[in-house]
Amino acid sequence: MTSNAALQEEPAQIVACTISRDVQNFDLLIEDMEAECGENWGDLSIEDASVFFDQPEADSLEFIALAIDQDDETDADLVADLVKRATAQKIKVLVIAEEVSPIVLHKLLKLGAEEFVPYPLPDGALHDAIERMRNKANQAELAAAHLKTNIKATGDRDGVLIPVQGLAGGTGSTTFAVNLAWELAKVDAGDDALRVCILDLDLQFGSVSTYLDLPRREAVFELLQDTESMDSDSFMQALLTYEESLQVLTSPSELIPLDILGQKDVERILEVARSNFDYVVIDMPSTVVEWTETILSAAHVYFAMTELDMRSAQNTLRIIRALKGEDLPYEKLRYVLNRAPGFTDLNGKSRVKRMAESLDIKIEVLMPDGGKQVTQSNDHGVPLSEVAAKNPLRKEIQKLAMSIHETNVAAAEGA
Repeated sequence: MTSNAALQEEPAQIVACTISRDVQNFDLLIEDMEAECGENWGDLSIEDASVFFDQPEADSLEFIALAIDQDDETDADLVADLVKRATAQKIKVLVIAEEVSPIVLHKLLKLGAEEFVPYPLPDGALHDAIERMRNKANQAELAAAHLKTNIKATGDRDGVLIPVQGLAGGTGSTTFAVNLAWELAKVDAGDDALRVCILDLDLQFGSVSTYLDLPRREAVFELLQDTESMDSDSFMQALLTYEESLQVLTSPSELIPLDILGQKDVERILEVARSNFDYVVIDMPSTVVEWTETILSAAHVYFAMTELDMRSAQNTLRIIRALKGEDLPYEKLRYVLNRAPGFTDLNGKSRVKRMAESLDIKIEVLMPDGGKQVTQSNDHGVPLSEVAAKNPLRKEIQKLAMSIHETNVAAAEGA
């Protein structure tokens, strides 16, 4: 293992670094780091790491192994800041955790940590995690190259606009939006494959990229900053391709204010997206912003995600009052009840009926609880159909996608 002095004397040789309160508490990590990196790694304390990131030597790092235990939870903000700093500098973050709460781990992964390995380290776990991080980077490069060569603007479509907004936290709106977009992309449309894209307009905390295991790109922020000069080609260049079927505009890599977009900006984005795709699914922020009106007015159907609880009921009532007060087309809202009661749960079905009657709405779509498979699917960055094709939630979303497409085809033929 190299010393802290070696970090300063031979910075060009350092490709990885452990960061911990005391690395001697993670002796198995020391052995595995030596096996993976030889002498080309260093060790830093949590306090020194923040200073080191400001040094030119940090530019040579491929990844850091952030080793924490339950005693580090009191400094969770400092640890989180290290993850954000490393991610901002394009340094991969691997978290080694011993008896750390799931809340802290989830926060670090949301902030940009790419892998998590429990401590004590299972045999080969560190090697496998490093290989997965490297493979992800390679796949991202291949995806970008594929985008530039194969995804072309057409400008000959008139796409169906389908926003999805959660009316309370944790209602599963992003999961619903991602899987609905994927199922629409896989609909058998005969000779011509459907062109489908999903726009993550939850600009600050969007998770579409996480749920599809796609990198966030600087090109997205550049696009949002200057929509006046945007055309179909530049819009396409900001997208990423998932499995050659679904085009994705991720949320920006950095936290940005929601008002960076105005109504005119959103209008331009929607116009370009609709002219190049058959279906445009939008993952909306839970916050109602100035351009929510723009999207609601342009939407063909606006899915509002709720659950069978008081907060969802209250928020549904509030948004209906707000839309009516502004004379906006609230009738476009289609209410989706997530984690709906099962077929045999008569008491639960009765509660759904009472909720709908009390709010004077019609709950048209009931989505069953997909269970742990939903969380696993999201954490692995793949749609439900790819890991749990028989999951009840996946089946209902697939039926909904087919219904949307059939309705759209019938409307087009009728026109």
